[in-house]
Amino acid sequence: MPQIAFIGAGSTVFAKNLLGDILSFPELAGSTIYLHDIDEARLRTSEIVANRLARTLEARATIIATTDRRAALAGADYVITMFQIGGYKPATVTDFEIPKRYGLRQTIADTLGIGGIMRGLRTIPVLLDLCREMETLCPDAWLLNYVNPMAMNCWAIGQATTVKTVGLCHSVQGTAEQLARDINVPVDEINYLCAGINHMAFYLRFERQGEDLYPLIRRVIADGRVPDWNRVRYEAFAALGYFVTESSEHFSEYVPWFLKRDRPDLVERYHIPLDEYITRCENQIVAWEMMRGFLENDSLEMSVERTHEYGAYIIHSLETGAPRVVYGNVPNDHLIDNLQAGCCVEVPCLVDGNGIQPTKIGYLPPQLAALMQTNVNVQSLTVEAALTRKREHIYHAAMLDPHTAAELDLGQIRSLVDDLIAAHGEWLPEYR
Repeated sequence: MPQIAFIGAGSTVFAKNLLGDILSFPELAGSTIYLHDIDEARLRTSEIVANRLARTLEARATIIATTDRRAALAGADYVITMFQIGGYKPATVTDFEIPKRYGLRQTIADTLGIGGIMRGLRTIPVLLDLCREMETLCPDAWLLNYVNPMAMNCWAIGQATTVKTVGLCHSVQGTAEQLARDINVPVDEINYLCAGINHMAFYLRFERQGEDLYPLIRRVIADGRVPDWNRVRYEAFAALGYFVTESSEHFSEYVPWFLKRDRPDLVERYHIPLDEYITRCENQIVAWEMMRGFLENDSLEMSVERTHEYGAYIIHSLETGAPRVVYGNVPNDHLIDNLQAGCCVEVPCLVDGNGIQPTKIGYLPPQLAALMQTNVNVQSLTVEAALTRKREHIYHAAMLDPHTAAELDLGQIRSLVDDLIAAHGEWLPEYR
């Protein structure tokens, strides 16, 4: 049975979902699970939840909680990362509040934009330290990374370490489910091919039994049935001809078209939720305090439903050889011909006893590749800054970010970067 390390297991609800997925497979029910976090209180809750899950599923799993990361990694077959460096406070709040002083508004700020850049700079050094420990303690293990900014993190890991890794997200399968509801077609009848970069991949084909379903998606626009919360993506679809995977609130800050301080009408027209991630975090904090009592209460029944996250399916396929296709974030090694070699791309991957094998896509439609490249530029420079510790590349990344560049001049961008570096303090390494 495999040994699986959850790094950041204090993310109790997410850890619960992944652990429920894993232990629901009979072939994985006897796994050894190490739960690691630096927050002892949340770790204790996750340990209680994990043991409750195992009893509910009648799994023979061994659950071990530890604040010692090296102990969690030693001998692991799989390492799953799910942490947020700097937390909601102070780091995430800082990523929103300081740009706001410059008139730069954001929605999620965890993937691109000035918030995504700073999150990457905080996170990459921690991931690289983890990978160096893995190279010593579990060199053959697979790292399943759920930590954002996904593309930047995976790119840095691939460039600077020898660890086998794949980045996992749920936007491809999640958006397919949303589109299925919009066009009233059961999602299990839909076949699709999707490719690009994380949070900016596009469905190159969206079909049912060979029938192109894109006309039905266009009819959603023609019939005036576009959901208010999804207006940005449908507008992008109308302009580009293909539907993007990540949500409208995310996508609005990856491009220069929707968030403009002198155009509040755009925010209203497209129903863009400014500061959305802050709102989510605040709601999650309240919900956590309400949920914690339930999660720790052994007398209450715990329901388990398998999620659409890929992590457990990958582990099951690698362990049993059962073939599956998942969407993974991997290095662009001749996979997408009109994106930069070595960047992190999101493509379908065959998983079986031979490992995780990405699919070659070839050339993307030129307008899609060009749009992605505007994001790849920022990712590349942020990774370069993280690996070289050169402050100039942080400025360069911010200068080339589509949203930031559309709103601020060069002097403002440099000043904003300086203010953010100073504010993050202990959460950032030294940049010369």
